[in-house]
Amino acid sequence: MFLLLLIGTSALDYYIAKLISQSQNQKTRKTFLLCSLIANIGVLFIFKYFIFFYNTGLSLFSGNPHFLSNIIIPAGLSFYTFQSISYTMDVYRNKYKADDTLTDFLLYVSFFPHMVAGPIVRYNSLMPQLKIVQYFKAIDWGAFVKLTVWGYFKKMVIADNLSSIVTPVFNDVDHYSGSTLLVAGFLFVVQVYADFSGYSDIATGVAKLFGINLSLNWRRPLFSKSLHEFWTRNHISITTWFRDYLYIGLGGNRVSYQRWLLNIFLVFLISGLWHGANFTFLVWGSMHGLFFIIETLIFRKFPNLKAPKFIGWLYLMSFHTLSLIAFRALSMHDLGHIYLKIFTEFNPENLLTELTQITSLFFITVCGLLTVLLFLKEANEEYTILNRIKGFENIYKPAFFILILVSIFLLGNFNANRFIYFQF
Repeated sequence: MFLLLLIGTSALDYYIAKLISQSQNQKTRKTFLLCSLIANIGVLFIFKYFIFFYNTGLSLFSGNPHFLSNIIIPAGLSFYTFQSISYTMDVYRNKYKADDTLTDFLLYVSFFPHMVAGPIVRYNSLMPQLKIVQYFKAIDWGAFVKLTVWGYFKKMVIADNLSSIVTPVFNDVDHYSGSTLLVAGFLFVVQVYADFSGYSDIATGVAKLFGINLSLNWRRPLFSKSLHEFWTRNHISITTWFRDYLYIGLGGNRVSYQRWLLNIFLVFLISGLWHGANFTFLVWGSMHGLFFIIETLIFRKFPNLKAPKFIGWLYLMSFHTLSLIAFRALSMHDLGHIYLKIFTEFNPENLLTELTQITSLFFITVCGLLTVLLFLKEANEEYTILNRIKGFENIYKPAFFILILVSIFLLGNFNANRFIYFQF
């Protein structure tokens, strides 16, 4: 049934794009574009948001509400819908003609490695590659192995093991002190990054088997020194999508000063809602929107202001941890309780005792070392520390990936934990 939904919405966008491309009347073109947007956003609303708004309305206006249960969200719905919308809007903006076959377009939308959780690939990046005849002998096996092995290591060894600590804490926030809740929030920062960037690495690696180069989606965001820098490194494909199709669609910075700031805030608010139908995601989006605006105003007033890099990094990680707690909290009640405990009942002396109630000290130590390993590898990529060593590429790097592969089988969590972004 969900496959029919994918084919149906994609085919509709394909034929609408054809009509837009063939029409010279601006009003007609805009009408066709509106039909595409209504169809795609309508499908998103029905599957992801209808029950949320319906139950919220009942809780506000009904004394005896009968809430609806959540329904299954089609795999990859948010990602392939956005990809299809970008195509229709680009045709409307005369970036290119809609002269592909329906088969080519369906392949473009449903190319399986990235369809479920991104990266969201643009038409002019993916479609030309799909039309090139590829040969088995031309496969970049080295890139495939390095990307997929490191991706599975991040997912199964780092993210899924950290989940064994993070999940019990967030499932029972009343039981833990503020220090434990804050540490769990930081570990979730690492978990969600390892989980999602791990998927992107695997998807990019698998695409190499077909001679396809997917767009870069992560560029070591946890090394950012400001929120502005963070959003140029984190989940790049969705960030640029919101910039190109929502922010610019709202007028971007070509409007009044107050409307410009409102546009920035709306983009972050809607991006929060895109992640999930829950008020906690709206809080997360609002926090990022507010601090992004504050940074913008500071940079405009003090253009030459440069904070020490470590201070900037500490600020970013502190804010990112506190905001991502909203992303992870199960409810607004839990979120308020977590923030209250962090700022009023920190109690660091309870940290180790509470963590060892969840799992063993040995397991916690291993998770800590895995987190350090992740940061060390990212640091080497960021600052090319080890690349200058003789024999690094030919000896040490292959040996590292062999150890990583072995570690997946020794330390990996094989409980089939789904990727976090599958729910979006």
